[in-house]
Amino acid sequence: MSIKSRQVAGVTTLVVLIVTALSAYHLATLARLSMQESASRGDLLKQAIFQRAREVVTGAADPYAALRQDGGIRSLLDSAFGYSLNVTYAAITNRDGIAVAHNDPSKEGRPLPPQEDITALLQRNSWTLLRTAYFSDNTYEAQLPLLFGDQQFGTIRIGISTLLVKSQLQKAFREALQNVVVALMLSTIVAMLLAQWMLRPIHVIQSGLTRLGRGELDVRLDLPEDEFKDLGSSFAAVSAQLSESRARAPNQTTDFESVVDNLEDAVAIFSPDGQPMFSNPAMNTVLPDFASNPAVRAMVERTLASRQPQGPTTAHPSDEGELMLITHPIDDGHGKFVGAMLVARNLAFMTQVHSTLNYSRKLAALGRLMAGVAHEVKNPLNAMTIHLELLKTKLARETVAVASAPSPSSASSPSSVLRPPASDVSRHVDIITKEIQRLDQVLNGFLRFARPEELKLQPTDLAAVLSDVITTVAPEAERLNVIVRQECPASVPPVNADPAMLRQALLNLAINACQAMPDGGTMRIACRAASRGRVQVDVEDTGVGIPPENLEKIFDLYFTTKEKGSGIGLSMVYRIVQLHDGDVEVQSTPGSGTRFRLSFPAA
Repeated sequence: MSIKSRQVAGVTTLVVLIVTALSAYHLATLARLSMQESASRGDLLKQAIFQRAREVVTGAADPYAALRQDGGIRSLLDSAFGYSLNVTYAAITNRDGIAVAHNDPSKEGRPLPPQEDITALLQRNSWTLLRTAYFSDNTYEAQLPLLFGDQQFGTIRIGISTLLVKSQLQKAFREALQNVVVALMLSTIVAMLLAQWMLRPIHVIQSGLTRLGRGELDVRLDLPEDEFKDLGSSFAAVSAQLSESRARAPNQTTDFESVVDNLEDAVAIFSPDGQPMFSNPAMNTVLPDFASNPAVRAMVERTLASRQPQGPTTAHPSDEGELMLITHPIDDGHGKFVGAMLVARNLAFMTQVHSTLNYSRKLAALGRLMAGVAHEVKNPLNAMTIHLELLKTKLARETVAVASAPSPSSASSPSSVLRPPASDVSRHVDIITKEIQRLDQVLNGFLRFARPEELKLQPTDLAAVLSDVITTVAPEAERLNVIVRQECPASVPPVNADPAMLRQALLNLAINACQAMPDGGTMRIACRAASRGRVQVDVEDTGVGIPPENLEKIFDLYFTTKEKGSGIGLSMVYRIVQLHDGDVEVQSTPGSGTRFRLSFPAA
C-alpha cells in the first residue's frame, strides 16, 4: 500500500470512527430521553388514578367494587392512551395481582402478569438502555401501591412499551447511517486532496532520483515549501558530489578501499598501462616489491594484453613462505576495460591449517588405538581376577584340610616343611587382586574419558537438572553438615544439552564441593542468563579451597589430592563441557572456598 493510500485510509477511518461514536452517543441519549418521557407520562396517569381512587375508597364498604363501578376511575383508565403513545394499558389490581379495574374490561377479574419496573430500567447505563430499547420488545410498568388505612389493598399499574421508542431509534439510526456515509465520502475526498498536497514534495524528490538514475548531473529540486528547503539543498549537494565523483572516477581509487584494506588476501590494482594504482596493507606486508617483481609484472602484463585471468601460480619472494598469485581483468560495469587486479594469498597459513587438521586426525586415531588397547587389556584382567578367586578358594580348602589332619603325620610329611604358610599365600593373592581391581578402575576411567557416550542434545531445563542433582547429593551434604542453596530463576532459558551427561557433570562438582567441607559449610548452585546467548551455572563452596600450584592440574586425567580419589571426576566434567560447546572457569582461594562456573549455549 502506497503512502497516499495509507494516508487516505487513516484520515477516512478516523473521521468515520468519530462520526460513528457521536451517532452512537446521540442514539443512547435519545433512547434515555424517550424512556424518561414515557415514564413521566406514566407517573402523571398513575398519580391521577391514585387521587381519584383515594376519594372513592374512603368510606366504601367494598373498595374493589367501588373502584370498579366509579365513572371517574373508568374515565381515567380509558384515557390512558392519551397520556402517551407508549402506554399500552392502565389497571388497578388487588393484592393477588387480579385486575379489579382495567382499561380493557375483558381483562377485569383476570391475573395481570407482572412486568419489570421502568425505574430499574432507567437506572442502567446509557449503552445498556439503548441495547434494551432497540433489540427487545418488552413492556415495563410504572407502579403505585393503594392503601386502605395502613394496609395495602391494591396497586396501580401503568404498562409502558418500548415499541414506539424502538421505531424512533430506528429512524434516528437510519439518519445516523446516512451521516456516516456522507462523512465517509467527504473525508475520502478531503483526504485525497490533502495527500496530494502533502506528498507533492515526495513526488518531486522521486522524479529527481529518477533523473539521477538515468545519469543526469546537477539535478535541482523545485520544493516551494519552507520545510523542504533544507532537503532540496541537501539533494543538490549530493547531486554535485555524484557529478564530481563521476568526473574523477577514472583517476581515483574506488570506494572499495575500506573493504579491501581488511582482507587477509593481498590485493593490488593496476591501471591499463601497467602502473600500480592501489594496494592494501596485506600486499605491502607479504609482497612489498610487487610493482617490480618479475613474476608479478609478467602476469599483470599478460592480463592487460589478453584481458583474461592468469594463474594461479606460486612464488617464493622470501624464505618465510610461499605465495599463490592470481590476476583478473577489471571493467567498469559497462564492459569498458579499466585495469587489472592482482591477488596474492599466503599459503603458509593454509599449510598451518592443514597441519593442524592432520595433527588432530593423528591424535584422534591415537586415542582410538589407546582405547582399543585398554579394552583388550581388560579381558586378561578379568581372566586373572577369576583365576585368583579360584586360587583363593583352593587355598582356603587346603588350609581346612591341613588343619584337620593328624599332627604327627603332618610333621613327618616332607611337603609340609617345603610349603609356605597358607596365610602368607592368601595375603599375596589379596594384594594381587587389589592391584588388578585398581588397574581395572583406571582402565574404566580411561575408557569413559576416551569414548564418552553419544550426545543426545535437546532443550534442557536447568532448574530440573539442578533439582535432581541436589536430591542426589542431599544425603552426603546432610552427613557433612553442608547447607545447600539453589538459585535458578524461571526466567533462565533452557540449554541445548544431553540431560544425563549434564547431570553427571554437575553431580561430580557437587560431590567434590561437599567433600571439600568436612567440617560443614554452604554449597551454592545457581544459574543465570549471560550475554551472547549463553547460560552460566555456578557451583560454589566455602571449603578448604585449592592450592594455586594445583589449579592448572585439576582437570588432568588421574590427578587427585584425595586419599581414595580416582582423578577422573573433574576430567569427565571438563570433557562433558567441551562436548556441549561450553566453557569452564575455576576460582579458588585456599581457606575460603572454590567456585566452578560452567557456560553453555542457550537452546
